[in-house]
Amino acid sequence: MDYRLTVICENTVTRPGFIGEHGFAALLETKNGFILFDTGQGFSLIHNLLRFLKDVTKIEKVVLSHGHYDHTGGLLAFLGVRGPCPVLAHPDVLKERFRLMSPAPGMEEKPVSIGIPWHEAYLVSRGARFQWVTEWTEISPGIYITGVVPRKTEFETGDPKFLVKTQNGFGPDPFLDDYSMIIDTPRGLIVVLGCAHAGTINILNHVRDHMGNRNIYALVGGTHMDFSSSDQLEKTIEALRNFDIEIIAVSHCTGQKAAVRMAKEFGQKFQFAPVGFQITV
Repeated sequence: MDYRLTVICENTVTRPGFIGEHGFAALLETKNGFILFDTGQGFSLIHNLLRFLKDVTKIEKVVLSHGHYDHTGGLLAFLGVRGPCPVLAHPDVLKERFRLMSPAPGMEEKPVSIGIPWHEAYLVSRGARFQWVTEWTEISPGIYITGVVPRKTEFETGDPKFLVKTQNGFGPDPFLDDYSMIIDTPRGLIVVLGCAHAGTINILNHVRDHMGNRNIYALVGGTHMDFSSSDQLEKTIEALRNFDIEIIAVSHCTGQKAAVRMAKEFGQKFQFAPVGFQITV
């Protein structure tokens, strides 16, 4: 075994004894050490890691895909068990983030805070050793994070309900901190998504720009398709065909309707990635 990727936190649980939550985290185990990609909300991370018999102290670094609570909320619990640890992310991961939501059925939508729930100073005092990364970076032998992903596709417009504060009130969240992790394995590249706010195809094109024609063996994680228009979903599926990916394992924010559509399109290549989903190379 050179690489083992395990989904630790996800919305769905299919085995007894584990906890599900709206969020995402995955653990990468390699001969050179362990890397935790995202931390979920914080309810299930440590419980599920221990249930999987994973040694938390062997996790050498954390990568945060972006600054939403359901990907960063478990960081404090992790530090409480692991102790001081490097945390790699874009500096915007600490920004205030909002989403237009209705407090109750029939009520008008308003901006609701959905950003990282902990202040930087508090996380640092608890052992977070932030390393700010903005470019494509090799973080361990054969393991990369994307850095800022260029937005080039015309159809990946993102979810307009995600907001940040501006001088004039609120404006669209640019999601410069939307990062993915790439694992260069003997079977090909494994691309691990957080929520793909930069656009799944933009991310895959960015990977191609840096890794050349290396085949993409697996795509794992959230694609945020449930919040996309039907036109964007269909164009994303059409573009995905060109990458000839062997395993398309979606989870978290992909959404049930989009997952069903992708399963119909990709057949045996398609899988859902709940808590416990694993790829070993």
